[in-house]
Amino acid sequence: MKKKFLSLTLVSLMLFSLAGCGKNAEFVTEAPKETTDDGIYFAADMAEEEAKASATQNSRAYLSFDYNSLSEEEYESIEESGFKNPVTSPLSTFSSDVDTASYSNIRRFIMDGTLPPSDAVRTEEIINYFDYDLPTPSDGTPFSVTAELNKCPWNESNLLLMLAIKGEDLSENKKTPQNLVFLIDTSGSMHQDNRLPLVQKSFEILLDELAPSDTVTIITYAGSSGYALKPTKVKDKEKIIDAVNSLKAYGSTNGEAGIRLAYDAALDNKVEGNNRIILCTDGDFNVGMSDNESLEKLIEEKRELGIYLTVLGFGMGNYKDSRMETLADKGNGNYAYIDSLMEAKRVLSDRLTGTLYTIADDVKFQAEFNPKMVKSYRLLGYENRHLETEDFENDKKDAGEVGCGHTLVVLYEIEPGDATENAQLKYQSVKHKGDLLTFRIRYKSPGEDDSKLIEYVIDKPGKSVISENFALAASAAELSLLLKNSEFKADASFESVIKNAEKASKGNDPFGIRAEFKQMASLAKILYKSYQNK
Repeated sequence: MKKKFLSLTLVSLMLFSLAGCGKNAEFVTEAPKETTDDGIYFAADMAEEEAKASATQNSRAYLSFDYNSLSEEEYESIEESGFKNPVTSPLSTFSSDVDTASYSNIRRFIMDGTLPPSDAVRTEEIINYFDYDLPTPSDGTPFSVTAELNKCPWNESNLLLMLAIKGEDLSENKKTPQNLVFLIDTSGSMHQDNRLPLVQKSFEILLDELAPSDTVTIITYAGSSGYALKPTKVKDKEKIIDAVNSLKAYGSTNGEAGIRLAYDAALDNKVEGNNRIILCTDGDFNVGMSDNESLEKLIEEKRELGIYLTVLGFGMGNYKDSRMETLADKGNGNYAYIDSLMEAKRVLSDRLTGTLYTIADDVKFQAEFNPKMVKSYRLLGYENRHLETEDFENDKKDAGEVGCGHTLVVLYEIEPGDATENAQLKYQSVKHKGDLLTFRIRYKSPGEDDSKLIEYVIDKPGKSVISENFALAASAAELSLLLKNSEFKADASFESVIKNAEKASKGNDPFGIRAEFKQMASLAKILYKSYQNK
C-alpha cells in the first residue's frame, strides 16, 4: 500500500500519482449456412427468410412502423445521494464510471427542443464527458490525479471538492493486437437514418484508426443471429466495408442469441491483447432473453472469459438506455451514445484508445471524512455505482474499468464545520485534526486477480482560485442539478452554469466541446423557462 499526504495550496491544484499500471415475435430461426467464398452471409437472404417467418407468426411490421411516434424510452430510476454525517457514515465507497452516454443523450433532447427525463441525467457521465486539461503520469505509473477545493457555486456556504484522474496514453509501440467482434443490431427498429445507417458510417471512421493487423468480425442479430463477416484483417478494408454496407434492418430482435454468438466468436479468435465485443444497438430486445436481470446474469458469466464489452447506443423513441448501461457495466466495458456522425468520430477516432484499451480493472474509490473538519458531505452522481464498505477490499467484487487517456472526475459537496468526536475512527484522534479526508483507490492491472491500494491524505485547505478544470466540472454538475430538478440544487442557476462554462471554454478545447456545452446550457435555459411558464 502506498500512502500520500497532500496539501491544497493557494491554487488548490495538487498533482499525485497512482502506483501500478471499462408484438414480439416468438420464432427463432437458425443462422444462414450459405456464404460467399470470402465468408460473407447474404444479408438480403437473411432478411427474406425472417420476413417469411415474421408473416407466419404474425409479428410486427417494423419497416412500416413510425418509431418516432412512440415514447418507449427506458431509463433506470435514480435516487440521488443525500448529505451524510461523517460521524455515523465516515466512508463513501463506489466504483469508477467512465461512461459518457448520458451527456450525448441529453444533448439530443435539448437540441431537439425538449428537456430530458430526469432519470436520463447521470451527473457523473455529464461531468466525465469532457477532456480535462490534466497532467499525464510522469513516473511510469498509469494515472495522475488532481485535487482542488473551492466554494460551491450553487451553495456558497459549502465547499466543492474535485478529484480528477487521468489515465496514461499508450504509445504506438505499447498497443497490443486487437480482436474486435462487432455485434450489430439489424432488427426492424434499426432502420432509421440515426440507427443502422449511422452505424455503417461510423464503421468507416473506426477502420481508419485500426492497425492493418487487427482483426474484425461482424455478427448481426435480428430474429436470428449469424456472421456477416468472418474474422478479417483490417488491411482488407474494402471487404469489411462491403460487408457492413450490405446490412439491412428487418425483423424482430433476439439480442440474447447475438450476444452468445459474439462471445463464442471472440473466444475462438482470442489474442494476447485486446479482445472486445462492440455492441451497436438501440437496446430493444423482444425475442429470447429480454429482461435486464437475465441479461445481466448472462453477461456476468461471459465476462469471466477475459473479453470486454463496449456498448454503443443509437436511435430514439424506443431507446433502452437502462439495458445498455447494464450490459456495459456487467461486461467490464464502457457505454457511449452516438447521436451524430460527429459523436461517432469523437468516440471511435478522437478517443479510440480510451474506448478500446483498458489500463486498470475493477477500479474502486473510498473517501473517509474527518468529522472535525466536515459537518456533512454529498457525492455528486455515481448513484448506481455505490458499493458497500466491505466491497472495497473484496477483490471478487466487480467494479468499473478505466481506459488509457480517460479522465474521470469525482465531486463532493462539503458542509464545513465541527462534529461530535468518535474515538473509534482515525479522524477522532488529535494528530489528524487538520486532515479534511483520506481518499483511497483500489484497482487491478489488466489480467491480474489481486488489487493494489493507494491512499491519499488531503489536509486543511488554504485560499484558492478557480481553475478552468474546476469551472468546467462545476458547471456540468450544476446543469445536472437543474435538469434533474434536484432537491439539492439550492441556489443553482443557468446564469451560474453559463458563467463557469464561459470560463472553462477559454481552456484547451481543440474540438470545440466546451464551447458546444456553453451553447447547450444556453438553450437549456430557454427550454427550462418555457416549461416553467406552462
